[in-house]
Amino acid sequence: MTKICTRCLLADFDRVKYEQLIGKSLNDLPPEDLTADDIRGKRLDICRECDKLNQGTCLACGCFVEIRAALVRGKCPYKKW
Repeated sequence: MTKICTRCLLADFDRVKYEQLIGKSLNDLPPEDLTADDIRGKRLDICRECDKLNQGTCLACGCFVEIRAALVRGKCPYKKW
C-alpha cells in the first residue's frame, strides 16, 4: 500500500494518472489561457510549501493546484502568487 503524501502535487504520485487527469485538462484549454512553464513552476513551488496543500488540492478552495497554477487568470486564495 502506497502512503499518500499530503504535501505533494499530483505529478509526484503516479505519472500515468497525472497525465490522464491534469494533462488532459490542460491540453483541452486554449494556449492563450495558460502561463509559461517557468511561471507555473514558480507558483507550484510556492504551493508545495503551503500548509493548505493536500494531495494535489488546495484546502482553501478545493481546486487542483496544478491546474490553477497553469492558468493565466489563476490566483492563490492567500495571495502568495
